[in-house]
Amino acid sequence: MFGSFLTRITAAQPDPLAANESSLALTALLVRVARSDGAYAASEKARIDQVVTARFNLSDPETKALRAEAETLEAEAPDTVRFTRAIKEAVPFEDRVGVIEALWQVALSDGERDQFEDALVRLVASMLGVSDRDSALARQRVERSE
Repeated sequence: MFGSFLTRITAAQPDPLAANESSLALTALLVRVARSDGAYAASEKARIDQVVTARFNLSDPETKALRAEAETLEAEAPDTVRFTRAIKEAVPFEDRVGVIEALWQVALSDGERDQFEDALVRLVASMLGVSDRDSALARQRVERSE
């Protein structure tokens, strides 16, 4: 189902993603962060839905359908490095801190700061060109708003 999409985003020189593809890729990355600790809690799914609805201005059924597609894509996707590269190409630099903030929202939504989720968010931040400091500030903003 996602074979051609995965082939395109993992190519040596991937083409920029269309808007619907970038929303799918970003949602799949949110799912990957949520699953990285071995548990995929209802609170994490709810937070993904909340982030996706706000970020992409979707209805509830559209959000749930996108998350379902993203869950499948995440399970089939290659390593995080190549997967994140596609998001880097799709998201302008000035918007990447917002991506990291969204990842922290999901990672912290279950009320625990897990080392695996932490490590994955830090890795993704680095690959997106977001500094450790900016990632930490994004995490602190999320923690204050919880």
